[in-house]
Amino acid sequence: MAYEFKAQRHVEFSDTDMAGIMHFSNFFRFMETAEHGFYRSLGFSVVETETLPRLGWPRVHASCDYHRPLRFEDLVEIHLLVEEKRSKALRFQLRFSKILGDEREEVARGRLTIVCVTHAADGVMKSTLIPSIIADRITPAPKELLS
Repeated sequence: MAYEFKAQRHVEFSDTDMAGIMHFSNFFRFMETAEHGFYRSLGFSVVETETLPRLGWPRVHASCDYHRPLRFEDLVEIHLLVEEKRSKALRFQLRFSKILGDEREEVARGRLTIVCVTHAADGVMKSTLIPSIIADRITPAPKELLS
């Protein structure tokens, strides 16, 4: 069972603000890069078109604390850890590290809480149990990794 995933992205020019640093909102886009990569590594997608009713994964909480800036062309590692797994929800911790050769410098840390929902034909979403085919592939990270 998986509890972590790492993704890398370069900071693009369009990710930066007038001060030349990555705009705070783009950290959330980078979180999605790691989250979706985590799902793909487990053999499924954030969009499952084969399930009836259709499943969704809306965010019910998102936060990020910033420690150092990122700039255009910086290479960033986004380290996703499963902080908590409940019957209908997952909470992820995401650590952003600037890659400097063989070294990593943590620059930010975020959290996402997502809930598994079904989408009714009328557009109404209702929380539901995470399907076992997905839940059985995910486990919380060891406590010592979540400091």
